[in-house]
Amino acid sequence: MKLSLSLIAALLATWTGLAQGVSVELSMDQQYFLPGESLIVKVRVTNYSGQTLNLGQDDDWLTFTVEGRKDSVVSRLAPVPVKGEYTLESSRTGTKAVDLVPYYDLSRPGNYTLSATVKIPQWGRAVQSASKSFNIIRGTRLWEQEFGVPQLAGVSDGRPEIRKYALVQTIHQKHITLYFRLSDASDSRIFRIFPIGPMVSLSQPEPQLDKFSNLHLLYQITARSFSYSAISPDGLVIARETYDNSDSKPKLRTEADGRIRVVGGVRRFTSDDLPPSLTSTSAPNAAPPRP
Repeated sequence: MKLSLSLIAALLATWTGLAQGVSVELSMDQQYFLPGESLIVKVRVTNYSGQTLNLGQDDDWLTFTVEGRKDSVVSRLAPVPVKGEYTLESSRTGTKAVDLVPYYDLSRPGNYTLSATVKIPQWGRAVQSASKSFNIIRGTRLWEQEFGVPQLAGVSDGRPEIRKYALVQTIHQKHITLYFRLSDASDSRIFRIFPIGPMVSLSQPEPQLDKFSNLHLLYQITARSFSYSAISPDGLVIARETYDNSDSKPKLRTEADGRIRVVGGVRRFTSDDLPPSLTSTSAPNAAPPRP
């Protein structure tokens, strides 16, 4: 195969940059993602060149290449906003975090590879990272419920906006993770999707909606412990608590006023509590904060 002189020059410029004391590394907090879930990649640039680098001056100083099946290049939906000038002194490391989901078509399940290229203007060179692989997986939908978004105060007419809550389960190497998903009624637009936490096998999460359309969720995380979360119609976690079995098992109960709280079990305060707890000891069951 014949290569054009311009392509050969570009490749040589990239390869030459690797020997100039600058390295580019990619990292992600996880390898498996659901379609629509935020995919944050951290680009770590280390400078041992003996010179101060001026980066981020142009829109294309940092570019990504995403490949899918059979090395096919994934379509880019929009330019990735990476511009932001900064200097990187020698012997220092800088990190740029980017969410790729809004800018690449990652809707199809499968294995993908990702690489990044950093341009160094004062050298006329570019440094390319090693490839990083990740997977888009479907998961199993355990539950879903359409609901109407509450109207703003003072607004009482018009049809309500209909959205959909869903709970999705993923299994990887015997580890089960429970995900929250918020979309429109047709599933064509995903507003929020994120992992709620690990879940034990052969257990079923207990979801309920209150009169404000908040989702209340109780699910089992160990043989004797349960996690409770309350999530708003905008997909914001407004409460998170942990309960242990005692003489009774924790469960959700709807009160006469339409609000929902946890009854049974013993509340255990943890560093993950929302709102944050002032103590780390166990206490008798208490009602969650009211939104």
